Amino acid sequence: MRLKVLLPFRVFIVKEDVIRIVAETSQGSFGLLPHRLDCVAVLAPGILTYESESEGEVYVAVDEGVLVKTGPEVLVSVRNAFGGSELGTMRAAVEREFRDLDEREIGMRSVLARLESGFVRRFMEFHHE
Repeated sequence: MRLKVLLPFRVFIVKEDVIRIVAETSQGSFGLLPHRLDCVAVLAPGILTYESESEGEVYVAVDEGVLVKTGPEVLVSVRNAFGGSELGTMRAAVEREFRDLDEREIGMRSVLARLESGFVRRFMEFHHE
């Protein structure tokens, strides 16, 4: 199989000789083999595992996204991803990275809410004049 992991602004990895893939969804983990029927799955944040003839078993931490298998092509489109070789260190890195993203997202939402309320207030003042 050919695995391609896509991020919003770049291609993260492309592997040609993938033997199997294990991905996580909100319903649990599932595996893909070369002759499996085509499918689409919504991925949950977690560890995507693939095995290739050249590298053996490789782990990629992925944020939420979508996996699409069509023939021998498997496309994974996620918001964020990073690779590693040891599961223990990757699990800690995933938790730290995604926690930092959540904190930044909360801050951004707070700023946007203030901007929106300021806009609405000024619009109402303008409307009443």
